[in-house]
Amino acid sequence: MPRRRSRGHQLDASAEINVTSLVDVALTLLVIFIITAPMLTGGVEVSVPQAQVAPMQSPEGVIVSVDRDGNVFIGESPVRWEDFGRAFPDAVGRAGAKNVYLRADEGVPYGRVVQVLGAMKAADVATVGLVAEPEETRSR
Repeated sequence: MPRRRSRGHQLDASAEINVTSLVDVALTLLVIFIITAPMLTGGVEVSVPQAQVAPMQSPEGVIVSVDRDGNVFIGESPVRWEDFGRAFPDAVGRAGAKNVYLRADEGVPYGRVVQVLGAMKAADVATVGLVAEPEETRSR
């Protein structure tokens, strides 16, 4: 039944959908995803050394990290050094990984990096990629 105005005129029914609220919510969610997406790919926070390397494209595989204190992580999960020999092959098998990467903080003693690298090689991994930040180019 059509509604009437106070002066006796009819109001027509409107079939339009107001999408302003929907657009506001969609844009807000987009901004949230843009802000949080870089945080999801980091893994464990380490300050890797700089070298003349090409930037790594999206790493697919298992990433082992060693932080400044010498703690070892598989992906983002901390692993005790005593358990690393068992946990690392299991993680590679679960992920079906072809690539394995080692990220070590630049403050970690070289001996600790070699220990972790040796344990990774002992797990029958063919190749291990060492992760470094691309060196900043100096203008001449």
